[in-house]
Amino acid sequence: MRAPRFVALGDSLTEGVGDPVGNGWRGWAALLAEGLGPGAEFTNLAVSGAQTRDVLERQTPVGLALRPDVVSVVVGVNDTLRRTFDIHAVAARLDAVYAAFRARDAVLLTACLPDPGALLGLPGALARPLARRQQGVNTVVHALSERYGAVHLHACDGAWVTDPGMWSADRLHPGERGHRQLAVRFHALLADAGIATGAAPGAEPRLPEPSRSAVLRWLATQGTAWVARRCTDLLPQLLALAAAEVRHQARGTSARLDLGASRAVASALAALTAPERADAA
Repeated sequence: MRAPRFVALGDSLTEGVGDPVGNGWRGWAALLAEGLGPGAEFTNLAVSGAQTRDVLERQTPVGLALRPDVVSVVVGVNDTLRRTFDIHAVAARLDAVYAAFRARDAVLLTACLPDPGALLGLPGALARPLARRQQGVNTVVHALSERYGAVHLHACDGAWVTDPGMWSADRLHPGERGHRQLAVRFHALLADAGIATGAAPGAEPRLPEPSRSAVLRWLATQGTAWVARRCTDLLPQLLALAAAEVRHQARGTSARLDLGASRAVASALAALTAPERADAA
C-alpha cells in the first residue's frame, strides 16, 4: 500500500503565510501532512492572492494530475475583497472543484473562515458588507461540504479567532500557533474518520509570538500597502456599500441588506445541479 498523497489548494492561508521557516513559509497544511501517515507525500499548490477562479482554472488541473488521496480546498476570502465579487460565481467554481476531486475518490478537506473586516478591525459600516460577503461564502462552503461529504473544519469563529496569540503581525494570517491550531483540528477530524494514522502535530509554537511593537511596525511599514493591494478595485465600491449601511441603519432597515444577501446565497446554491440529478440526466 502506497503512502498517502496530500495536495493543498488555496490562497495565502494554505501557502503558509504567517508561519515562516527558513526563507519560505510552512503553514497548517504542511504540518498536517506530517501526521497523515508514514511517508506521506505533500504538494502545496496554494498561492498568495488566489481567488476561486485561480483554484478552479490553475490549481485544480495540476492537483488532479497528482492523483491525491487527500485534497484541501480552502479559498474565498480574496473573492470578498474584490469589486467583482459574485456569490453565484463563487458557488459554481467551488462546486466544480469539489466535484472534480470527489469524482476521483479523494478525501476533501474544507473550512469556513473569519471575515477580513473583523480581523482588520474596520469600522462597523465598512466591516458589515465584508462580513456579509464572507458569511455568504461560508454558507456556500457549508452546503457544498455536506453535499460532497467533505471533512469540514468550522474555523470562522470561536476563541482562536479573537486570541491575538494565534495571529501574525499582519493580523490577517495566523501565526505559527494559529497554523498549528488549524493543523491540530484538521488532524483530529481525520483521525476520527480513520484517515490520519500518524501523530498529531504539536500545538505549541517553536518561535516567539510577534510583539506588540512588531505588529505596530508591520502596520506602519507594510500593512497599509498590503491592504491597498488587496482592495484597490474594491475601495470605491466598499465606500458606497458603507454609505448604504449608514442609510439603512438610520432608517432601521438594516435587515433588508441581510435578507438580500441570504436570498443571493440561496439562489446561488439552487442554481447548482445536485450530483444525483446530474447522474440521472
